[in-house]
Amino acid sequence: MKNFPSSLEELNKLVARDLEYLTIPSKEWVPVKQAEGETLLDVAVIGGGMAGLSAAASLKHLGIRTVIFDARPKGFEGPWATTARMETLRSPKSLTGPALGIPSLTFRAWFTAQFGETKWEELDKIPRLQWMDYLRWFRDVLNVEVRNGHRITLIKPQADYTVLEMETPEGSRTVLARHVVLATGRDGLGGPYVPEIISSLPRHFWAHSSDEYDYNSLKGKNVAVIGAGASAMDSAGTALEAGAARVDLLIRRKDIPRINRGKGMGNPGSVYGMQNLDGRTKLAIYSYVGAEQVPPPRASVLRVSRHKNAFFQLGASLDKITVEGDKIEITTPKGRRQFDFVIASTGFQIDWRQKAFLSEIATKARTWEERLAPLTGNEDRSLIEAPDLGPAFEFLPKAGVEAEGLSRIHCFCYPAMMSHGGVSGDIPSISEGAQRLSQGIAATLYHEDIEQHFANARNYDEPEVFGDEWTEADNYNQSDLEELA
Repeated sequence: MKNFPSSLEELNKLVARDLEYLTIPSKEWVPVKQAEGETLLDVAVIGGGMAGLSAAASLKHLGIRTVIFDARPKGFEGPWATTARMETLRSPKSLTGPALGIPSLTFRAWFTAQFGETKWEELDKIPRLQWMDYLRWFRDVLNVEVRNGHRITLIKPQADYTVLEMETPEGSRTVLARHVVLATGRDGLGGPYVPEIISSLPRHFWAHSSDEYDYNSLKGKNVAVIGAGASAMDSAGTALEAGAARVDLLIRRKDIPRINRGKGMGNPGSVYGMQNLDGRTKLAIYSYVGAEQVPPPRASVLRVSRHKNAFFQLGASLDKITVEGDKIEITTPKGRRQFDFVIASTGFQIDWRQKAFLSEIATKARTWEERLAPLTGNEDRSLIEAPDLGPAFEFLPKAGVEAEGLSRIHCFCYPAMMSHGGVSGDIPSISEGAQRLSQGIAATLYHEDIEQHFANARNYDEPEVFGDEWTEADNYNQSDLEELA
């Protein structure tokens, strides 16, 4: 007797059986509503990467009609097959990721069904593109509805629903949804952070590590990579493998971070307890972890250092950059050197201006800067500029600002960290975050329609007892009562 599926076909049948045993998905229960002559979606999810798939699947499991809208072609949602350049994930292979508590939906189940348990034991870390293949399967096996090629141009909250304006393969259209989930990734409320000393250069001289840039164009060139994090190592490694003549990593610090401080407090308690800590405690924790910085994966550093034409320049902060003909001259405390191209691996920032479709939310949403006021002025801007979110990841209004319908928009992307901890973008706790989100939205939808649900109870007429289950006794007469006495 087989203990494990030995093909994807068998695994798909196991997933179907598991869902049936768990009575998933639930029967749809949210009343169908109309507005402006259109049927409202229960929930629209913006972004079809890992977070968006997790959120949509969890909502669907609760019987909530959900559609994902993603700008990319099918199978290329998220960064994994586009802008990510690591060879493998840094997360341990044992993490369950978006499986939502269902063993047959884990990466391990998907992997072993195709390659067997022996190969699983031999596997060290999950290859990046294989993770993308798993997410494609996850979408298909759960029949998550994703509309690709749909780029959101504006989100307009209304009292009872939200208007989504978008460009689609068929042209411009408008979709109305009762709730909207932003599953827009690491740069969910902004975009790449590029120091002005680099961004002021002509654009053909530089790229950010998150750009969809053709690294093959760097063949034979001298390249400067700014930073020492995972994306810096991935960018440097990719450039070297593409044939760059020389790659210098210009690292401001005098040493590369070696210890992941955040990992030291990672446990189930943090998943469920971080959201309820007081704001100043969370600010202190995340400020410390951010200042210490997360080290790049050892394998990513070795990927770079095995090349003889790779150079780690420590203590090399950017003092000056000038354009000299078709070259860039960079001055650091280590000296001056000319390069052909610069890759800024300098992270992301909250900058609503880079997400024009969020313009109507940007001026109304409360941030942690307002929540924690008064401040000293020395706080980490990346933390206090994060939105102050409610228990279902919903935006909250600034004090004194009229923000009708703002709570119908839910921020299920990286900037939610200050409010909810790391449950809205990273593999370890993405399922817990998706379930927190979906349960919160389910509760809100139920509250909004409670009169109709109550009416359903009053109008419900399916009998469970039919009256033929017993024979009614005759009325007692006086002698019967005396006998009983």
